[in-house]
Amino acid sequence: MSIISVPAMTQAVQAYSYAGPSTLTGGRLGLSTSGGTALSGAPAHPRFFSGLLTQAAPAAAGLLAVADVALTRYHQPRPGWTRDPVVTCDGDRLRFESFSACGGVYARLDVAAIDGEVLDRGTTNVDVNGPLRESLARVGGRDPLHLGVGPDELTVTTLDGAVVEKKVPLPVRWLRGFAEVQVIAAGFDLRAELKGPRAVRFLRSLPRRAGATVWAVPSGGDLRLAADPGPGAVGLSGTGRLATLSPLLRFAKALRVYAPAAGDGFQASAWELELPGMRYTLAVSPQPWRGFSGEGAVLDHLSTDEAAGDADVVGMLLNFEPAVELGLLADRSGLPVGRVRAALTQLGTAGRVGYDLHDASHFHRELPYDREQVAQLNPRLTAARALAGSGAVRLDGGLAEVTTSGGVRRVRIAEGECTCAWWFDHRGSRGPCKHVLAARIAARARTDALI
Repeated sequence: MSIISVPAMTQAVQAYSYAGPSTLTGGRLGLSTSGGTALSGAPAHPRFFSGLLTQAAPAAAGLLAVADVALTRYHQPRPGWTRDPVVTCDGDRLRFESFSACGGVYARLDVAAIDGEVLDRGTTNVDVNGPLRESLARVGGRDPLHLGVGPDELTVTTLDGAVVEKKVPLPVRWLRGFAEVQVIAAGFDLRAELKGPRAVRFLRSLPRRAGATVWAVPSGGDLRLAADPGPGAVGLSGTGRLATLSPLLRFAKALRVYAPAAGDGFQASAWELELPGMRYTLAVSPQPWRGFSGEGAVLDHLSTDEAAGDADVVGMLLNFEPAVELGLLADRSGLPVGRVRAALTQLGTAGRVGYDLHDASHFHRELPYDREQVAQLNPRLTAARALAGSGAVRLDGGLAEVTTSGGVRRVRIAEGECTCAWWFDHRGSRGPCKHVLAARIAARARTDALI
């Protein structure tokens, strides 16, 4: 697998190369792999696991659901490219991830119901093709399913001539969204938890129209639908984006809903189904037309001069562990916990860590794009650094004036308020504008100069 950059970073093109197609025959699921990163290095076709899926039916349905999200464009549906799911083996579980073509839905299946040999730890892409999807849809019953993540030596030998090559565009908006959703999720709280029958009943009560909008209001140990927000309500715009949960309801043991603790209007949320031996999580953006790429959640962390250096230190300590412990990283790196958290944000934008809501912790994985492109994936941050570096910022206590080609913008630094059109349109709901970022960068530089 390789990444080919395209001028002006409008998109990259990812070239997948599989030793052969993924197959499911005779009770054996063989997932072909392409590139990525492993503890052993960067093999062309990494081999991570060989053993049993002890809960075959929900695992097959969950993997199919992850693949469906990768295939779907929820906003303004039209044919397009599918980006193959990503799998991470951390020695404790297998995590399958995907991101919708429209950039507004993130899916992950965390499978702990495995029994076999962990051959390596790391992250890779896996081939999910049409025939495999049809086979996964037919898996049922209680029999375990043998799983191989990566080809064994015999498979590599006998598949000569069966190499599968794909070239898939990766738009900048898609890349940024895959990174941003992890940082946004880290700010969610558990807002509701429903046990089996109640979870199924609530999800089946959702309107089937793709663009329907509802509020889910906690009521005791249940959720009720409302047309207007109430205390503790979680907004869901585009109920059709939860469609991949439906085939999993026959296995559902519980539903957990996560969202920011407070805020006005629709916000991003996450919907987690507890299944036998695994969890399936969907994170959805505030509205179907609004992908995760423009949320700006990472910008304040990335704007600090020390973040990049700290990220290099913390990144070297990651070892594909199932849960990243902040305190342990702080001890090993010699950094305060706050700087470790900011470093993890930087690593998140580079695709090097994800966030597990159930465990309330980051986990190490390596998405297949170049971490050196982080600044280019955040044009607001690039513009802010240019403004601060050019002397366009005049500080006056907690206020600032930022001179731009469009006039002078007045900023309240701590509050993150600005007189620009971006702030008036979004009121901070999509991260700070470039003028606020520039003022904060200049204020930090002045403070550092006085120390």
